[in-house]
Amino acid sequence: MPLEYEGTISEHLACRNSCAMFDVSHLGTVRLSDGEAADRVQNTLTNDLGKIEPGRAQYTHLLNTDGGVLDDIIVWWHHSGVIDVMPNASNTASVRSTLGGDDITTQRAVIAVQGPAAKKVAAVVCPSFGTVGRFRVEEIVWNGAECTVAGTGYTGEAGLEISIPSGDAAKLWHALAEAGATPAGRGARDTLRLEAGLPLHGQELGPDITPLQAGLGWVVAFDTEFIGKDALLAEKASGPSRRLVGIATEGRRPPRTGNPIVCDGEEIGHVTSGNFSPMLQHGIAMGFISADLAIGDAVTVDIRGSEVPARLVKLPFV
Repeated sequence: MPLEYEGTISEHLACRNSCAMFDVSHLGTVRLSDGEAADRVQNTLTNDLGKIEPGRAQYTHLLNTDGGVLDDIIVWWHHSGVIDVMPNASNTASVRSTLGGDDITTQRAVIAVQGPAAKKVAAVVCPSFGTVGRFRVEEIVWNGAECTVAGTGYTGEAGLEISIPSGDAAKLWHALAEAGATPAGRGARDTLRLEAGLPLHGQELGPDITPLQAGLGWVVAFDTEFIGKDALLAEKASGPSRRLVGIATEGRRPPRTGNPIVCDGEEIGHVTSGNFSPMLQHGIAMGFISADLAIGDAVTVDIRGSEVPARLVKLPFV
């Protein structure tokens, strides 16, 4: 996936207003097909697999023993009982070493079709694509190719992610383009997920960042067993030492990763992700702070030595 095809802002707006598609084949897929797959996922990852059933997807975390997030993961649970664990690309090997299963990443491509018109566009290519509900998982044959289609995505918009055998991916890509999907690159994917307040592993999540610090306590089912549970219970009792917040800056100058967040002349944290918001027409950022501030409170962001006025805002931005 390139940084952009014809321009990050135009691709971003196509997703918000109509339909864009992203080649996210770089994401991993670890397939668990044995009879103990569900139990292994349930006893390893943070969310409660018992809340869903075959034919559904779930967002979850793999933690280390200190409670840090080794990876944030989407689980696709097929009707057949097979479970596809979808880690971030660089973490595929470590996820497989923890859960077992088969790394089938190179055998398939994944195309994300996102936006308010995503299902309508996808249904032009295959009517069954348009019937897949939010966080549902379906096996659908298109043009002789066996696809797994999930109502998931990373843009804040409705849409689908279609896993298709690698050899058939180009045909599907071109069919979606002809139906009206705008090809979009990494730039738009990042600005879209930032507007939607979605975390990026390595920035808002990581081995030294816990789900509680990132405001993702809802991903943790404390009444189940998972790696890192004892550490998270201790942090829950004492309270996180820092928390992730949304920040809106004045003007078009974008905050960037690493910029200090300042309040009353004191550095209270740093930006983890920042950019210009095509929808809001000003800078937005997420970052960790240690101070006890509330939504609406004023801060500044130090952008290359210049303190830009900002305020804390509720996530998502859009």
